[in-house]
Amino acid sequence: MLTDKDNLLRQLHALRSEHRDLDTVIARISEQPPVDQLHMQRLKKRKLGLKDEIARLESRLIPDRTA
Repeated sequence: MLTDKDNLLRQLHALRSEHRDLDTVIARISEQPPVDQLHMQRLKKRKLGLKDEIARLESRLIPDRTA
């Protein structure tokens, strides 16, 4: 049975993988003119959303030290 921490780690791994994949896609698209600016903007927005979600999950994995 998977724990909550295991589930968070699994989600974190999947998000990091998608974030890296978007890096690759964005780089390839930018190398091949003409660049579809709307598509590029959507990819970058998705990448930023993934970064925010990754940070949120990482903060849930780190215990509070105020106690």
